[in-house]
Amino acid sequence: MTGKKLRIVIPGGSGHVGCTLARHFHEHGHDVVVLSRGTSSFPWRTVHWDGVQAGAWVKDLDGADVVINLAGRSVNCRYTPKNRRAIMDSRIESTRAIGEAIACAGHPPALWMNASTATIYRHALDRAMDEATGAIGGGETGTPSSWRFSIDVARAWEQAFFDIPAPRTRKVALRSAMIMSPEAGGIFATLHALVRARLGGRAATGEQYISWIHETDFLRAVDLLIARSDISGCVNVCSPEPLPNQAFMKILREACGVRLGLPASRWMLQAGAWFLRTETELILKSRRVEPRRLLEMGFQFEFPQWPKAASDLMNRWRNNNNQIPTTRYLQSSPAARSQKPAAKSR
Repeated sequence: MTGKKLRIVIPGGSGHVGCTLARHFHEHGHDVVVLSRGTSSFPWRTVHWDGVQAGAWVKDLDGADVVINLAGRSVNCRYTPKNRRAIMDSRIESTRAIGEAIACAGHPPALWMNASTATIYRHALDRAMDEATGAIGGGETGTPSSWRFSIDVARAWEQAFFDIPAPRTRKVALRSAMIMSPEAGGIFATLHALVRARLGGRAATGEQYISWIHETDFLRAVDLLIARSDISGCVNVCSPEPLPNQAFMKILREACGVRLGLPASRWMLQAGAWFLRTETELILKSRRVEPRRLLEMGFQFEFPQWPKAASDLMNRWRNNNNQIPTTRYLQSSPAARSQKPAAKSR
């Protein structure tokens, strides 16, 4: 990352990924502002916004160097009509609100990154999807019709982002895969819990691919995109080696020291998804994505392969849970390591 102190504004930055980014930038000496609907006590500044209307938060975008928009209702829910509207509207409305604020800014940010998702590509078992040759999903046959909703959301989100005029601001859409972090609240914690419960076996056929990226490489990729003023458009943020579900879970079990992982049939996954109020698409869709543009930029992954990444994540997870409090920010912050450990809240 550049040595210059930057003002970085993160709308929707109070979630797991937002806290990871905010902590990273804060610890590198940058001025971090998180726009959030709620209140929180972090070392960086948090400003209230509703994700729709202009408010006091607008002045923080004027003169900012970087905006990274992560705002949007979680897709980890049942796709009821009400939830579908909230998932779509929260992304489109927040993106448009940011665009309007940038358009009115006397000194608009040099870079606007908007979250997107690797799930925009089709269900792919046959070949990898990159930014140049990847097929956008929605038209494939043999997949549940309910899967189209996620693709519709991703396409509408990106279209809203790129349609907003911002002639003085570079735009990058982050088509991110699953970001693997050892902290509570992320996908790795969920997978680890399944493995410990001896439920981390193959899901359905186990042939569907999992695209992922280690937290360290995700942060380094974002740093590179900030530094590279010549890069714009869509960028796949994922490791170069996606794996089929069966192989992925086997490696994770080995890293966790768990030998047994019960497989789950499709009907079992459907029943479990209904019980947990989520959708099987998150498990069954094959996301086989490659980071062509990052590799063309010369990006060197520290964790290109899952065995090394899984081992590192497990070691860090053990250290976090054995030594320091389990809050989203304090788990790995220097401030936490300088304080006397408190009793665990969970």
